Amino acid sequence: MVKAIILSVVGVAGLAGATGLYAASDSDAALAKALATRLPKTAVTSIDCGRIAALCEVQAGQNLFYTDKGGRYLVIGRVYDMETRQDLTAARLLEISPETLVGGAARPTVAEPEDQQAVASPANPAPVAGRTQKVALDKLPASGAITWGAGQQTVTVFSDLRCGYCNQLHRTLAAMNVKVVERPISVLGTRSISDAVICSSDRSKALTRAYNREPLDGAKKCDTSGLDANEAFARQNGFTGTPVIVRSDGAVVHGYRPREFLESWLKGAN
Repeated sequence: MVKAIILSVVGVAGLAGATGLYAASDSDAALAKALATRLPKTAVTSIDCGRIAALCEVQAGQNLFYTDKGGRYLVIGRVYDMETRQDLTAARLLEISPETLVGGAARPTVAEPEDQQAVASPANPAPVAGRTQKVALDKLPASGAITWGAGQQTVTVFSDLRCGYCNQLHRTLAAMNVKVVERPISVLGTRSISDAVICSSDRSKALTRAYNREPLDGAKKCDTSGLDANEAFARQNGFTGTPVIVRSDGAVVHGYRPREFLESWLKGAN
């Protein structure tokens, strides 16, 4: 059961819905009819009221939004299951379109039906146009990191251990003369894998095994509060997808970058 939802709600009873829907049940069909009346410009392609308690998931192409079963309230945002520590919206977007999470800016997106705009919140801060993001990593505990590689330059990577482009970035950095501080965050519901890596006697080796989808043997229970700190830091700074690359001076790049870019970008550190 979903124990918490971080999102914004917009009343849509007064808006004027979508056509060509696929509805999984009679109740979904009734909702489809309501949306067809209220959101005529939104090309909704499917509705599922059985996936998340008290909410109906509405797919519009490769985007998602949510509504109540009566179609009165429009919910724009991300749904988190606090029991499994999974971003349910991100997981569904990955199912719908893998490149949504692991390509480009690596940020899952939610639909913005009609002209409505998502409301920024501490968990989903609005981007500031024209500003280069910088963060301070000094308060993050070492217990939440896997340090590997060697070199004069250090780069920190926030990664999900089932993210394809995180794996590709891992391989790219392994071929470079750079020290990597990898901080796992669970975007795709992979916290149990991160726990196993952090609790391994050889974190670096376990990290590679995790990316290769190999069994993680011999991991014991340990203090994983460092991973909690990683995820809290990611939320506070709007790291809604992976990988996120942070230079030693705090400069941030979202998404995978090839070796040529990284070599040049890392030289720009203060």
